[in-house]
Amino acid sequence: MTQAETKRIFICGSALRGQPDHQNLGGAAFVCEAKTQPIYRLHSVKDGWHPGIYELGEGGISIPGEVYEMTLEQYEYLAANEPPNMYPAEVKLEGGETAIAFLYPRELIEQYGWEDVSHHGGWLAYKQAAAATA
Repeated sequence: MTQAETKRIFICGSALRGQPDHQNLGGAAFVCEAKTQPIYRLHSVKDGWHPGIYELGEGGISIPGEVYEMTLEQYEYLAANEPPNMYPAEVKLEGGETAIAFLYPRELIEQYGWEDVSHHGGWLAYKQAAAATA
C-alpha cells in the first residue's frame, strides 16, 4: 500500500486501545504511542462525552496518544463516526513528525465554557480521575 493510499492518524481519546470507541478504527494498524508537541489544550466536551483539543501555540501541553496507519476506507469510517463539530487537522508530534487528528473548535469550547482538563496530562488520566471522584 502506498503512502497516498493510507493516512497516519493520531488518536488521543475514546478510540484509544481498550476504550469504548476503539472499534471505530476498523482494525487500523497500530504504529506507536506518541505525544503531541506541547502546544495543545485538552477540554472535556459536554461534561466528559469526548475530548476537545485545539492548537494553542504557547501554554499548551503534550497530549499522549497513539498513531495508526489507516486505509482511506478506515479513515472515512472514523471521520463519519466522530462527534459533531470535530474536524481533521494536522498535529505536530514530538520528534517533528505530524499526523492527522480530530480537533475541536476553540471558539465552541470557550462559548460553552467546557472544562480545561489539560492538567491531567491526557484523556485517559482525566477519565480515571473523574471515575475516582464519582
